[in-house]
Amino acid sequence: MSNNDNKIKYGLYGSFFKRLLDIIISLLVLICFSWLYLILVILVRVKLGSPVIFKQPRPGKDEKVFNLYKFRTMTDERDAKGELLPDEVRLTNFGKKLRSTSLDELPEFFNILKGDMSFVGPRPLLVKYLPLYNEEQHHRHDVRPGLTGWAQVNGRNLLSWEDKFEKDVYYVRNLSFALDAKIIIMTIKVVLDHSDVNSATDATMEAFTGTPKEKESDQ
Repeated sequence: MSNNDNKIKYGLYGSFFKRLLDIIISLLVLICFSWLYLILVILVRVKLGSPVIFKQPRPGKDEKVFNLYKFRTMTDERDAKGELLPDEVRLTNFGKKLRSTSLDELPEFFNILKGDMSFVGPRPLLVKYLPLYNEEQHHRHDVRPGLTGWAQVNGRNLLSWEDKFEKDVYYVRNLSFALDAKIIIMTIKVVLDHSDVNSATDATMEAFTGTPKEKESDQ
């Protein structure tokens, strides 16, 4: 777990205004784009079935676990033994389009409104990764996780895990309104370009198995 004594003390933006902006932005999105949510709910239900919303536990600020919401992008197809088929088999063309346009992440605005997440911050990953982080990597949880972040606009899933975590911690140590504004502008460009969505060998990012000791010494 990250050491509370080593956490950065943020100014007025990080301790107050950032959360206020999250509430305002998430409310505006949920109200102004309610029509889009409705369309996507219908499309996902027809093309992929129910439940429409994919819910999964993720660690948030201070590594407290919350339920992350997304539109589902995969089917529940199983093999003869009842085991789920690989992600790349269950990920449909419709699901790929949702991911490439980031429309699958729209339900996360409910997480932002609730206070589980922020608009900008390190992406919330799987709970099972928590014991695998080294001391430096744990600091990615010193702030609320984000819908978008510094790693997402600098390579996204094309980055190695170590590079991604390094950028996450950079964001934590340099949190500011200017950096958040820069990330939001860069995010718009990434989404419009449909770039850096998947890794080269899987429908989703390969699992994190821990940072080798020799790589830790280089960080």
